[in-house]
Amino acid sequence: MTRPWRRMQGMTLLELLVAFAILAMSLGLLYRIMGTSARGAGDIERYQGAVVLAQSLLSLRDTVPEGGWQQEGETAGYRWRVQSAPYATGVAGPTVPPLYEVLVSITWFDGRQQRDLELATLRPQRKPPAQVRR
Repeated sequence: MTRPWRRMQGMTLLELLVAFAILAMSLGLLYRIMGTSARGAGDIERYQGAVVLAQSLLSLRDTVPEGGWQQEGETAGYRWRVQSAPYATGVAGPTVPPLYEVLVSITWFDGRQQRDLELATLRPQRKPPAQVRR
């Protein structure tokens, strides 16, 4: 009994080229995704630094001086500005301190563009020191 000639099964050169092309495209996509993730982590770290700086600036003062609070500076690559303005409440009285809206603006560059963060809160006006009667 003779067996018919069997052709050896294997991959042709064209099939190998297609497989390598698919592999190269897959690796390129994987590298792009990993690069985007690393850049995103850096952006989140800078944003978190801006939030911490803004919260730190707000925690410097519990109250606002009578003339308001205007201050600006630069810290660790962040430009910051604190501004305050009177905030109308419609409530008045000898024991009710006036309120100020305090706005903290943080600006930084992430290499591609300028980023901004603003936090706002209300703070009471600092009471004038009590005068001692003699």
